[in-house]
Amino acid sequence: MARTLIVKVTAGADAPERCAQAFTVAATAIAAGADVSLWLTGESSWFALPGRAATFELPHSAPLDDLLAAVLAAGRVTLCTQCAARREITETDVIPGVRIAGAAAFVEECLTDGAQALVY
Repeated sequence: MARTLIVKVTAGADAPERCAQAFTVAATAIAAGADVSLWLTGESSWFALPGRAATFELPHSAPLDDLLAAVLAAGRVTLCTQCAARREITETDVIPGVRIAGAAAFVEECLTDGAQALVY
């Protein structure tokens, strides 16, 4: 049975180290063979838009767009419904593969047997 890791990131460019840690943990878990679900909430919501992750810079950190691509390729990326609405982001705006879903979907993932959740 695959191990499941849910990473909820609330930080964006406003807290770059926390943001990069969340993306790094998610991509590392993918590389370790885990089933990964990355949730973009708060200021990290902007990284659901094309090109935004490429503008993120943090010294000594892997490029955020590479980390996001790794999760999109082998895991799931979800943008919070309310966070998207507050920023006027719609499904037609986001990177292909990013879904928009709300708290009920997050809770359902967290309640899956064996799932572990981290919040950054």
